[in-house]
Amino acid sequence: MASHHLTTQEHARRKVAVVTGAAGTLGESITGMLLSEGYVVAALDIRAEGLSAFKATLDKKSDQYHAFAVDISSASAVEEVCRTILTRLGAVSVLINNAGLLSNHKCVQTSLTEWHRVMHVNVDGAFLLSQQLLPCMRSMHFGRIVNITSMAAKTGGVTAGTAYAVSKGALASLTFSLARETAGDGITVNGVAPAYVKTPMVMQQLREEQRVQVLNSIPVGRFCEPEEVAHTVRFLISPLAGFITGEIIDQNGGYHMD
Repeated sequence: MASHHLTTQEHARRKVAVVTGAAGTLGESITGMLLSEGYVVAALDIRAEGLSAFKATLDKKSDQYHAFAVDISSASAVEEVCRTILTRLGAVSVLINNAGLLSNHKCVQTSLTEWHRVMHVNVDGAFLLSQQLLPCMRSMHFGRIVNITSMAAKTGGVTAGTAYAVSKGALASLTFSLARETAGDGITVNGVAPAYVKTPMVMQQLREEQRVQVLNSIPVGRFCEPEEVAHTVRFLISPLAGFITGEIIDQNGGYHMD
């Protein structure tokens, strides 16, 4: 049986990225971009069947794609999967915290259970993954963390609910805190704040009249394509983006400007 352990030289030759929420539409677009850039990708999602379905579409790049079904809101599960990734795939230089739960309930309608679940996935997951992977990035004196936040962090949620908007605001603050902490370590931490990306999470949870109203409010006159977010991520993880840290790039078609 072949060993999963890599030599130090093998580690140095590989570009390894971790993507959470990898079985979703946006996660698949980001993962596809990373694979095209030559990364070995550790794809994390709670839905094992979604990860398997995406791998089946990859053809030649399937050996670069490694699926891990995991609940990132669990500290022990995150610790275990990160240990496995570092052992099998090598040092991780890129972390994309993309996983997110959407809640459309406003304050009075939001149960404490729902509040906690959204926070656990949207905030705790990003914190736990960052906590586990920052040491190896520091050891390489290079790392890129990109957090997928949301326009809701600034607007309070036009159609999104209270828990979601607050969780994305917390994720933006985590971005700033980690960027400040790691700026001297060759690590950058940034965020992308999309709005109304064409994903099932967004499109299926809007009523038809809401979709029409939102579309009429977007100056560019259309919804965001998942590949456009992936392209922004590609820029932020590139070596030439090393002087950008602690920034949130808005990607909302002019819906919200500041």
